[in-house]
Amino acid sequence: MRDRRWTRRDLLKASAASAAGLLFAEPLKAAPPPATEVTPALIEAAKKEGKLSFYSALELNTAERLARAFEAKYPGISVRVERSGAERIFQRIAQEQGSGIRAVDVANSTDPAHYLEWKKHDWLAPYLPGDVVRHFPADQIDPDGMYATACAWTEAIGYDTSLVRREEAPKSYADLLDPKWTGKMVKAHPGYSGAILTTTFLLARDFGWLYLEKLARQKIMQVQSAADPPKKILLGERAVMADGNDYNLVLLKDQGKPVEVVYPAEGSPLIIVPSGVFRGAPNPNAAKLFQNFFFSAETQQMLVDVFAHRSFHAQVKEKGEHVPLADLKLLKADPAQVQAQSEEIKARYTKLFGV
Repeated sequence: MRDRRWTRRDLLKASAASAAGLLFAEPLKAAPPPATEVTPALIEAAKKEGKLSFYSALELNTAERLARAFEAKYPGISVRVERSGAERIFQRIAQEQGSGIRAVDVANSTDPAHYLEWKKHDWLAPYLPGDVVRHFPADQIDPDGMYATACAWTEAIGYDTSLVRREEAPKSYADLLDPKWTGKMVKAHPGYSGAILTTTFLLARDFGWLYLEKLARQKIMQVQSAADPPKKILLGERAVMADGNDYNLVLLKDQGKPVEVVYPAEGSPLIIVPSGVFRGAPNPNAAKLFQNFFFSAETQQMLVDVFAHRSFHAQVKEKGEHVPLADLKLLKADPAQVQAQSEEIKARYTKLFGV
């Protein structure tokens, strides 16, 4: 990532050149495990364990819905949801593993780089549900079968339609530097949110840190989670969000709220959310059963229909008027590069934005 002079044309050209790339670009080290189906024996073994711990960076209502749906499908197995920002989850698991505490059964994170670290430390167990093998593209599956993409979304620009007219609304990242938005924007922080860490990496990679330096001069309201900016514009506390999860705005718009989502002209950062079973999980059978449930067509369709998330399951269909992922120009990050630069990104961002 290097500083350079910035123009709107530069942004568009740079983003187009770097949009492609594998999501799990790691060399194959061993043959992946065979696909595993849900069997009566697995269900019985999971019920004997009777519980599991699910660490999740999904929003609390989403993670809780997954847990309660699983409990309804498999009575007698309770799910304890431990929800936090991706970076907090990463820190917690590192502390637990370092202390010899085996508490997590299944974890998902909005920062795919976390799985590279967990895999390097041999903390993940090889496990592939049958639905993953049959219906998911290869670039959404770890080559060694340690994890796969459970869902996805994009980071977007958005605005309050009661405060901003459509013809005057920003259409691109370049537009966010217009002086008319000074003091009127909100955005999330890469030190808390894995999704925003990836987004910051992409903006710095494609547009240079000079772009972020200019954005920081816009007197932006800083919040933590990528789910927070949509809430701020809904409340009218800010007119425009510079980043935030697209699905929050999609859902609010479906409810008739005065918000609009903008997929930036330069491309939308794609946020993938992997899930993996941990080696040494205290409830290994319940963990495997939950992983199968998470990747099933039924659950994946629920994530799309109820929460406006994206699924890579081939049998899942986009809901109604929602823009299909295939119709969007996407900015994709290499998790290994995000991992290598994560601390620099967080430190430099904090200094620039003064938070």
